Amino acid sequence: MSKTNNGALPVRASRTQTGNLGFENKLWEMADKMRGHMDAAEYKHVVLGLIFLKYISDAFQTKYDDLAARQDTDYTDPEDRDEYAAANIFWVPKEARWDKLQTGAKQSTIGKLIDDAMVAIEKENPSLKGVLPKNYSRPALDKHRLGELIDIIGNIGLGDEVSRSKDILGRVYEYFLGRFAAAEGKGGGEFYTPQCVVKLLVRMIEPFRGRVFDPCCGSGGMFVQSERFVEEHGGRLGDIAVYGQESNPTTWKLAKMNLAIRGIDANLGPHQADSFHNDLHKDLKADFILANPPFNMSDWGGQRLKEDVRWKFGVPPANNANYAWIQHFIHHLSPTGIAGFVMANGSMSTNTSGEGEIRKNIIEADLADCMIALPGQLFYTTQIPVCLWFVTRSKKADLSAVRLPDGQDTARHYLNGFQLN
Repeated sequence: MSKTNNGALPVRASRTQTGNLGFENKLWEMADKMRGHMDAAEYKHVVLGLIFLKYISDAFQTKYDDLAARQDTDYTDPEDRDEYAAANIFWVPKEARWDKLQTGAKQSTIGKLIDDAMVAIEKENPSLKGVLPKNYSRPALDKHRLGELIDIIGNIGLGDEVSRSKDILGRVYEYFLGRFAAAEGKGGGEFYTPQCVVKLLVRMIEPFRGRVFDPCCGSGGMFVQSERFVEEHGGRLGDIAVYGQESNPTTWKLAKMNLAIRGIDANLGPHQADSFHNDLHKDLKADFILANPPFNMSDWGGQRLKEDVRWKFGVPPANNANYAWIQHFIHHLSPTGIAGFVMANGSMSTNTSGEGEIRKNIIEADLADCMIALPGQLFYTTQIPVCLWFVTRSKKADLSAVRLPDGQDTARHYLNGFQLN
């Protein structure tokens, strides 16, 4: 589900919060100058689509050069598609490779060249079908600025080792997601949750291995941070199985690209869908659930779901989806599963329309483990204070005792790195 909370607050991410490489902000400023009068909501697809194209082209070219270098001794063929499939690398046809686009960057036909490249890539890679932006040739998009943008993105990662180059592109994509969310204000919350909040959720539930699920996944930030947490603690990419769902079609596409650029294999379903009315993972029982659902949704269609099997602790009110989300999360937990998610502070005390009774039933079932009240003004879409809920079917871990090595509270550590304008 898309996050459509009321209100807006511009937010600036600090160096300590993002772990910047040092040039992302300069790169953002250069790219942002290229958009002219175009809205950030529209421009993000232009930029992020090109970063994605640069990523898959770089990955392809690296493999291509390796195969070409071994061609005489190992009899490898750099044009053998099976070699790329075996390495989990997208096949990039000749007309879609970055060097061809770079060469044509100053031509008036550059928009069509990019659109044709996106179409060719989708045709050759079924998992990307319908995902990539393909409207670069529209008259409203300044082709001179577009060519300059290609030159800017074309320099990302050059001169670095291959693995570092890929990581740079991934982190630039992630950084740009956050900056676009801030630039969009209210609309930015539809696809982005501040990193400090995501890191805190991940640190608290520690998803080392198992199935991770986010039924309102936005651009996939929960999954990126989960994979990063696994790797930082000695695990490997793929130790967790990723499942997600998103109702906004453009945000679903952003998530697909974001995860692909990080090398994360995820099941986001074949298309966007409403988690309440078209649950694409109906039989999934997840070991970990991470989510930031939209707060206080009044138009979620609850009147059509009065008899739903998910409402084990009580029927949620038709004019507010908060407790529908909470029970949806609990429904999808495995017998030893744990969920951490964001809610409006009011969810901890409300007694409206039977919500207090539902909360009482959840507590009496011994599912509520820990709650953390966060300060206000953390999100792009609302100034109200929010809280984190942690529910679990297994009380083996004491979440309230989680501490950093230096003795600071986990929440304070992650939120201190987040500065507000």
